[in-house]
Amino acid sequence: MTQASLTFDAVSESRPGPKWATRWARSWPAYEAWFTAGGGDNGPSRADCEAALARHMPELLPVYHRLVGLAGGSDRAARFLSTWCPPNYLGGCSLAALASHDAVRLVRNYDLSPNLNEGLLLHSEWTGRKVMGMVEFLWGLSDGINEAGLSIALAYGGRQITGPGFGITTILRYVLETCDTVDEALLVLQRVPSHMPYNVIVADANGATASVEIQAGGGATLAADIVATNHQHDGSQPDRAAFTRTFERAAHLRDIASLRGDPRQLAAHFLKAPLHQDRHGEGFGTLFTAEYDPLSHALTLHWPDRKWKQSLHDFAEGQTLIAYQDRQPVAPYRNAAQDIDWVAIGMLYASGNPPDWRDFVAQEVQAA
Repeated sequence: MTQASLTFDAVSESRPGPKWATRWARSWPAYEAWFTAGGGDNGPSRADCEAALARHMPELLPVYHRLVGLAGGSDRAARFLSTWCPPNYLGGCSLAALASHDAVRLVRNYDLSPNLNEGLLLHSEWTGRKVMGMVEFLWGLSDGINEAGLSIALAYGGRQITGPGFGITTILRYVLETCDTVDEALLVLQRVPSHMPYNVIVADANGATASVEIQAGGGATLAADIVATNHQHDGSQPDRAAFTRTFERAAHLRDIASLRGDPRQLAAHFLKAPLHQDRHGEGFGTLFTAEYDPLSHALTLHWPDRKWKQSLHDFAEGQTLIAYQDRQPVAPYRNAAQDIDWVAIGMLYASGNPPDWRDFVAQEVQAA
């Protein structure tokens, strides 16, 4: 058995400021390596990126400009932060939502290598409304909730095809900054184009839920079941289906949903196989289970041995270190100072393949 770890930080900052700037300084080297290796410098110009934001998500422009300023104002940072037509990226995840007469829950497992997640839970009021969620790409959200109780989460759609659009995490941020209900969120997901296919589930404080399959370049289709993994129902074949076990996980989620049980028990299912993954050394382990409660505006992060509850109206900054057991050798790529080499990891992830830390073990042994 080997072990990897990830430190999760809960941070509250009403407007982008020094706390966000600190995260930028920490994470930008890896993201910059990913962006350049993936051809980001050959993508849309800064002017085109800002024009796309102004056209599709104008309410985010003041926030975007402030972030670019905090990031130093370079053209590369501005284009990266727009997330307009970014390089490809991968992921996993399982999602489901349940609602009853007195409870609503949206739950997701986040599946990836622990070396490729920011581990940041951010509480903010960037556009004047409270939002909290798990951050990706330094200001987007992979899942989150707002003060109206609207909750949202994403799963990779299973195929590396692209079209003109934004990184999905920026779209999720936009939904939570501008929408109150599932119906309003669906209009945004139909209108704002994503650059890759994704599956998104939304739930609100009225008990409404919806599952949406988003196409690359724009368009969204409602799914019959309020569950999602890493494939879509348009006849396409997902990449790495056997590796991610996407069909097995989806069938299990449908079985759970068909029982129409207590939504408050939904998260417990996500902490067990086949939903919970322990293949962190292969780049596909469950890093956390996020349980959103639209009625109490709360999020609980679950791990097999602990949980961490936060509320939009009673948010506490803090930190927790999570260790992941794995049967595969897990050795982070390290630099000469024996720190994690985030630039090297960013370059690896830009290749579009999940990291195999066994290669790093061999390199380190050879270097020694």
